[in-house]
Amino acid sequence: MNSDPSRGPTVHQMQETFGETMKQAMSAMSSAGLPQAGMPDMGGGTLPQLQFDPAKLLEVQQSYLKEVTALWNSGLQAGTPDGLTGDKRFAADAWHHNPIAQFSASSYLLNARTLMGLAEAVQGDEKTKARVRFAVEQAMAAAAPSNFLALNADAQKKAIDSKGESIAQGLTNLLHDMKQGHVSMTDESVFEIGKNVATTEGAVVFENEFFQLIEYKPLTAKVHERPFLMVPPCINKYYILDLQPENSLIRYAVAQGNRTFVVSWRNPDESMAEKTWDDYIEHAAIKAIEVTQEIAGAKTINALGFCVGGTILATALAVLAARGEKPVASATFLTSLLDFSDTGILDIFIDEQSVQFREKQMGQGGLLKGQDLASTFSFLRPNDLVWNYVVGNYLKGETPPPFDLLYWNSDSTNLPGPFYAWYLRNTYFENKLSKPGALTVCGQKIDLGKVDMPVYIYGSREDHIVPVGGAYASTQVLPGKKRFVMGASGHIAGVINPPAKKKRSYWTSGGPVNAKLPASQAEWLKTAKEHPGSWWTDWADWLKGHAGKEIAAPKVFGSRKYKAIEPAPGRYVKAKA
Repeated sequence: MNSDPSRGPTVHQMQETFGETMKQAMSAMSSAGLPQAGMPDMGGGTLPQLQFDPAKLLEVQQSYLKEVTALWNSGLQAGTPDGLTGDKRFAADAWHHNPIAQFSASSYLLNARTLMGLAEAVQGDEKTKARVRFAVEQAMAAAAPSNFLALNADAQKKAIDSKGESIAQGLTNLLHDMKQGHVSMTDESVFEIGKNVATTEGAVVFENEFFQLIEYKPLTAKVHERPFLMVPPCINKYYILDLQPENSLIRYAVAQGNRTFVVSWRNPDESMAEKTWDDYIEHAAIKAIEVTQEIAGAKTINALGFCVGGTILATALAVLAARGEKPVASATFLTSLLDFSDTGILDIFIDEQSVQFREKQMGQGGLLKGQDLASTFSFLRPNDLVWNYVVGNYLKGETPPPFDLLYWNSDSTNLPGPFYAWYLRNTYFENKLSKPGALTVCGQKIDLGKVDMPVYIYGSREDHIVPVGGAYASTQVLPGKKRFVMGASGHIAGVINPPAKKKRSYWTSGGPVNAKLPASQAEWLKTAKEHPGSWWTDWADWLKGHAGKEIAAPKVFGSRKYKAIEPAPGRYVKAKA
């Protein structure tokens, strides 16, 4: 380290720099709609000034001064320790061999750590602190020097090596993405629904304005007598469950001898702008259950709900129970919220003001555009799902490699405004679904305590959309025999984990079923045992116990009343938002 005082910062310079960092922090907080001192709220009042823990603030300041002194003393010397190791944004050699770029990246990372330290020093309730952290994370992700051609040494080197071709291709990519309305995460031209994704053989056997019901061709000579219905989330397209044959949960269920049906949601257009939560329960979930029963000639069926599909399924089952009907013998809930006490990072977006805004905007009609929702989820992981592609596509002129999951992720869906506004207030904000009698849906008082069939509940350990504790909370509101299983990884990768891949692991605790489980997932985890591989095999064994005897597999799709309309995957899934 160069210890020449002339090279190092003065105390005054360091204090000025720290003051600028503080200003950046406040700006970051306000950029996400967080209050600053004296900022009026929408009601005309004054929001409170953010307060900081003095001890933590002093610790942040002392750490910053120490690190900035070391950084400035190292100067513009390529090859000096730079703290860039481990951050893939600055992993290329060009960042380490260019002293100015190295210093720029190191300074950025120091400022980012300082801003996050300030966020942690904020005093207030957990929601306020979470909003501050989120705002700072967004600001820091956007401000990275890697996002700007003038500062990105790796992109500059590529431009020189390619004689400017990378810049020309980057502009072409930018114009393409502007035309399609979203940043490309994969080479979308490689994929076609029904050709190389969503290819499991089947036929549409029913449709209305909300959904198509797909029945799949048996892969076994015999099937279980009790049919199996899958309800995917309506905020995405169903084929996350049927990407490729080797990772298709749908194909896996069929191969286990289940006569399998899947709801393929319609991508709403203006004709559905006034549809409500009640409409989706009555005319979609309940209707799908009824049609599945009729086609199979079965008194009861087994059902699965994934994410929002699980919330819809549970609501439908509660409505049916209130009517004295119990057509579902067992239910599986994958990364689903029934008790919305723990909603993770999404909680920062939900308060009375934001809910009222959506109610006024679209509560009586309108559409929530699919790209708006997709952008929200992408910015939950901004470096991985936003800026990574901005840099690759536009600064480096690269075409992202083909990846079926990211193709599906980019294939967004709209939502009817009244449906969405109701969902926000009654689940995420007021958490009424888990409270007996607090909600009336389809003319019935809802009580999940009456949804008493055996259930299989799955949560993903690193899920940032449905926290594993939130998924586990369903065990406390559903009264029947239940099995809770935790899988490794996140919201999608944890679910789509076929056994053949021999990847990841899952955890179980206790016997095959439990009437009562500990109050919290943390307590459950203390006695949980880890198993290598996929949770699919555990689930298949559990489902087999509720599927009934084996009968000859049907030779045709549908029935006399419900004839095949068109081959799977059908028209609805192909409609673009």
